[in-house]
Amino acid sequence: MLSYQHIYHAANPADVHKHALLAAMLDYLTVKPKPLTYLETHAGRGLYRLDTPEALKTGEAVAGSRLLDRIAPDHPYIRALSAIRAEHGTTAYPGSPLLASTLLRKGDRLHLAELHPQEFAALSETMTHKAKCHPQDGFAMAQKVCPPEPRRGMVLIDPSYELKSDYETIPAHILKLHRKWNVGIIALWYPILEGGPHGPMLGKLESVGLSGALRHEVSFPPVRDGHRMVGSGLFIFNAPYGTHDAAKAISQVFA
Repeated sequence: MLSYQHIYHAANPADVHKHALLAAMLDYLTVKPKPLTYLETHAGRGLYRLDTPEALKTGEAVAGSRLLDRIAPDHPYIRALSAIRAEHGTTAYPGSPLLASTLLRKGDRLHLAELHPQEFAALSETMTHKAKCHPQDGFAMAQKVCPPEPRRGMVLIDPSYELKSDYETIPAHILKLHRKWNVGIIALWYPILEGGPHGPMLGKLESVGLSGALRHEVSFPPVRDGHRMVGSGLFIFNAPYGTHDAAKAISQVFA
């Protein structure tokens, strides 16, 4: 059983990057009245507490909070974060499932996969009546659900990369998913680590030439001594209108 638990890393700089761009895309998608479907392959627990011993142990949330202060208060990410903290307390931090459900509407549908038993139990409690939670491999869930109903929508692929084989297998998963759901927005998050293990994976994705591809990366110093992550990236297929401008604004936050 995989051991990764995101509570140790919640609200870190990579989360700020990922969630800010995700919120911008969802904010655009909800402008039109048509309903949509949101899927997530590695959902985590949905809601984190930044005053827990696990969160305090790494200090990663402190580095992320400095970046949050640089984002405009009317950004959809900050609006959603404020709404969640008003309901759950000032130390609450939403994972992407809760962030998405806060930005989506009553008629939209959410499918969330989480394989870790403890994380799934917490996710189910947090997302009760808000989403369909699947205790299974996220790629298997996405293949089963897609093409979803409503057909309009997006999937966030956000693995921990605890298994180094993820870098090798993810391109095939994405291409298969795209063939089944060619109108779906597919967003892949990846860490930028010293040594660049993500390079060959992105090379494969770029070589297939899928439509509307956007690669956006930000860099930041290691949050502590010995930490190998020095940046965060998102590779998006069928990126919705306005994503390029939203990405540029987020780059300024990390400048």
